[in-house]
Amino acid sequence: MLNLRWISFFMAVFLWVACGNNNVPDAKVSEKDSAGAAEVQLLGEVKHIVFFGNSLTAGYGLDPSQAFPALIQQRIDSLKLPYLAVNDGLSGETSAGGNTRVEWILKQPVEIFVLELGANDGLRGIPLDETVRNLQSIIDKVKAAYPTAKIVLAGMQVPPNMGKAYSDRFRSLYGELAEKNKAALVPFLLEGVGGIPELNQGDGIHPTAEGHLILAENVWKVLKELL
Repeated sequence: MLNLRWISFFMAVFLWVACGNNNVPDAKVSEKDSAGAAEVQLLGEVKHIVFFGNSLTAGYGLDPSQAFPALIQQRIDSLKLPYLAVNDGLSGETSAGGNTRVEWILKQPVEIFVLELGANDGLRGIPLDETVRNLQSIIDKVKAAYPTAKIVLAGMQVPPNMGKAYSDRFRSLYGELAEKNKAALVPFLLEGVGGIPELNQGDGIHPTAEGHLILAENVWKVLKELL
């Protein structure tokens, strides 16, 4: 049963609906990230981790250096691993939009592809079969362009306003896609953050800088095994 904290969180999510604006650049690599990549180039060719998602990946309301992809880059740099984290998050992105946009994104090298999309579909009540088709199409396009690329799926959840059957099915689709595609799975990206007021911005949805530290940890637990 949902506790009061989660009910408050889901209500905030429902009111937001579209998750922000659409003015976030397609790819954001900070000067610090570039410097880290230049350093690891001394050890060999830099490999690319592409974070492809919506406002959660983009770091809505924050400086890009505070979003979880940049925080993961800091960990990579501290370990002197030859990887560059590329933030291709776009606020408001749906799975359909991502399916269209990904072909442009795949013009850059990809060794690891972290897919964080679908939440905006759920908030809009888009039929789940459509969401699954779009996410599968994105995965297929990545595999076609880079057959050896590793895929990571970032799982999400949606409020129960569409009905329990819808929210349950939504939650399970990420695990099903991960199993089908032999992809790594982050069970719930917002674990430890969603529904906690002090870890979210005023909208009650988008994590603060402190919240993104936890998101980075949630992703790192899975990602580190692929590096």
